[in-house]
Amino acid sequence: MRKGLRRWLYGEEGAPMDAAARRACGHKASLIGVGVNAMLFLCKLIVGALSASVAITADAFNNLSDASSSVVSLIGFKLAGKPADAEHPYGHGRYEYLSALLVAVMVLLIGVELLRGSVEKLLHPEPIAFHPASVAVLVASIACKLALAAFDRRVGRRIGSKALEAAGADSRNDVIATAAVLLSVLLAPATGLALDGWLGALVAAFILVSGVLLIRDTLSLLLGGMPSPERLAGIREKILGYPGVLGVHDLMIHDYGPGRQFATVHVEMSAREDPLRSHEVIDRIERDFLQDEALHLTVHYDPVATDDPRVPALREVASRAAAGIDPRLSVHDLRIASGAERVRVLFDCAAPFDVKLSDAELSRRLARAVEDAYPRYRCEVTVDRGA
Repeated sequence: MRKGLRRWLYGEEGAPMDAAARRACGHKASLIGVGVNAMLFLCKLIVGALSASVAITADAFNNLSDASSSVVSLIGFKLAGKPADAEHPYGHGRYEYLSALLVAVMVLLIGVELLRGSVEKLLHPEPIAFHPASVAVLVASIACKLALAAFDRRVGRRIGSKALEAAGADSRNDVIATAAVLLSVLLAPATGLALDGWLGALVAAFILVSGVLLIRDTLSLLLGGMPSPERLAGIREKILGYPGVLGVHDLMIHDYGPGRQFATVHVEMSAREDPLRSHEVIDRIERDFLQDEALHLTVHYDPVATDDPRVPALREVASRAAAGIDPRLSVHDLRIASGAERVRVLFDCAAPFDVKLSDAELSRRLARAVEDAYPRYRCEVTVDRGA
């Protein structure tokens, strides 16, 4: 049965997870979320009415909101699958991030409502009646939600869907909320303590924090957040593995939705190399990244004068000065333009965003270091901010 579910979700084992297969998987996972939450809503609504339990009835409508979250995810997958057009040349993949943001907002609203209800119970405590049917439906709900949370999280990570990961976090929050209701139902008759208000407030605080973190992560994607250091380092290392590549810098990645990432990078190669051969290597780099990682990479070619004996010494002086300011600074694209009286040295310095010196101050310090070592030289330094 488990293998059959995997085959239904992901297709035949070993089949490529292209954009169409990924969307189909997201649709199916969202439909499962709608079905499970709708079933829990109906069961809890019936038991809540039979046992006159306000807590269980409220938990039923919480499941109804979760079904709505799954519908939002389903719509997000549908809209994100629209092809690129004249108005949106990079596609509609960010609809999926928007759907994840809506789910995160719904999680936050549920936390606010639960906190309001918990404060109301603390101010006006009411006795909780024990009923076997109530316990049975709450235990079944916890089991279903645990399975759904693990399912959404696993599928979300497999296909890179923030919407499904948000739905999984929502199901995890429901497990905690329902467990608090169950604990109150079991302990209140024996202890006489009004625990539901306190437990509800604690659960609400957890859900609110979870909602804020989900919103933060999703907004970061929508606003063009920096990719992980591991992702950037992996791309650089792969490019450096190609023949003739001497250096990599100015790597920028733009995210237009899952499977719709575009990147630009500067690659240093020897100026003495045949331009047609260098162009062939660059073409291969771009093709390999598109095929292997679905990354639309554009490579800018920077020729390096490897036959000029002055360049290595100048690069060493500039690199040493950069490391003295901050070990993360790097020097690249160094070239020499000789004039009648002065020799102009031009190079770029890559600097992380959190280096506190201004671009002008960084440029001035690096130029002074080179000019102190070579008085006849005049430096022009361009600072590139990035990862």
